[in-house]
Amino acid sequence: MAYVAVSGGQEAVENARALMEKYRQRGSREVDTGALENRMGLLIDRIMGEAGFYAPRYAALALKQAEGSPEEAVFLLRAYRSTLSRAHQSLPLDGAGMNIHRRISAAFKDIPGGQFLGATCDYTHRLLNFESADGEEPAGKEAAGEEAAPEGECPGPSGQTPRDTTADKSSQPVRANRLSQTLKEEGLLKQEEDTQAPQDITRQPLVFPAPRPARLQSLARADTGFISGLAYAGIRGFGPAHPTVGELRTGTLEVRIAHPLLEGECLVVGNICVTEVESFFSEEETAPGREEKEDPLKILESGQGDKADHSARPLSLAEGYGMVFGRNDTKAIAMSILDYSLDHEGDSPVQNQEFVLLHGDCLEMNGFISHLKLPHYVTFQSKLDRVRHTRGEER
Repeated sequence: MAYVAVSGGQEAVENARALMEKYRQRGSREVDTGALENRMGLLIDRIMGEAGFYAPRYAALALKQAEGSPEEAVFLLRAYRSTLSRAHQSLPLDGAGMNIHRRISAAFKDIPGGQFLGATCDYTHRLLNFESADGEEPAGKEAAGEEAAPEGECPGPSGQTPRDTTADKSSQPVRANRLSQTLKEEGLLKQEEDTQAPQDITRQPLVFPAPRPARLQSLARADTGFISGLAYAGIRGFGPAHPTVGELRTGTLEVRIAHPLLEGECLVVGNICVTEVESFFSEEETAPGREEKEDPLKILESGQGDKADHSARPLSLAEGYGMVFGRNDTKAIAMSILDYSLDHEGDSPVQNQEFVLLHGDCLEMNGFISHLKLPHYVTFQSKLDRVRHTRGEER
């Protein structure tokens, strides 16, 4: 469907396109894609995540072409991605091997390996910095002649205590075991082996019930605002539980492929910056010889109180997982909440796979809403005819 049916036809379309380009080029200063890539890092990370394509320079170019519209930039980036051939398939990434630049836990004050605040505005006052207006912001390292960080690098750690890290040459990425591994060894966290093979929803259609790999990929590519809203609704009572962020880490991971000649060997083809979250949920375990779900009314009729019921159902911790491109704490946390919710059957909206996975895709969501701007002459005339017909019958 296109606007060629509008008065003026193709000429009107070309004029609209030229006017859009004029709007994009307003002002005397040209926006540099390198500046967008380096100064708008969080927005670039979001666009890459929703496009499912890790390419910071291309994401910056798409953002510039889209006049700053994230959804249009995602559209452009996905369209370009679809033209590329796929020569190799990377091996599964393991967040335990991450070079950590940021690592925090809301569950424990002290964790093995330490906590690193990293680059975040969580602990700052939300005040406008007027010194950065009109290019008055103090020059950074790049402006001073130093090279920008290579692709795939994340901002360095800030340490556990407030200090100036700009001159700290020892601030290097660190590695630490996952906090969840300690809880599993203690028997407090459920150890569920996920043996499902990876699934690429860009090549295989999404079918329901969707396996967990497909759900995770769909959530990773979903619109940040949409899944954040769903996670918020789940926490407020429209979901199964309230989580605790066990560990949030941001850092770089090596992308590896199988060696084309040497069996059992692999090659490192690059690095990507990711944010990984493990959220913990408390839930009741099913006692041996007892149904997984029991009617509360039957329990009351049998004369068993809450104390007897809890003694038969000890508590344990379960895990929700999220990993996204770049620095995007909110999306990674929301993803972990929805991962847990979709893994547990229930009547709430956030536990409905079709509702969550089919409506969160940024491209499809914005594309379908945008298509309402296109001509619907025939369908609207049909609506008018029905309205006129019913009103005529009433008279």
